[in-house]
Amino acid sequence: MSLSTIKEKLHSFIDTANDSQLEKVYLFIENELAEKYNWWQDDDFIAELDRRVRDYESGKVKGISWEDVKLKARLLRQSTSDKEEKIDLMKRASSDPLFLADMREINADFNAIDSENI
Repeated sequence: MSLSTIKEKLHSFIDTANDSQLEKVYLFIENELAEKYNWWQDDDFIAELDRRVRDYESGKVKGISWEDVKLKARLLRQSTSDKEEKIDLMKRASSDPLFLADMREINADFNAIDSENI
């Protein structure tokens, strides 16, 4: 495929893409064109790594095993997906006719109780 064809296709895509697609394309291009940062040439970064290694080797800081790191990551990911699943269920319930009917009935019951003299 020629460069002119690629440019035409990209222009066509950009002209018809939705907001989400445009953002993804932009971020991809921005990341590709961005100057790559070389951590190993950053004196502050190297000094921080050296300090952390010294603290670990001296016993000043207790390390965390790789197994513990993976376990914590799994638990965090599970917790996040559980929350996302619950939010998704709530969104679906908000337009479910049976759920809405149940909520109206419960609301009517509470209104009846509120108006009673105890």
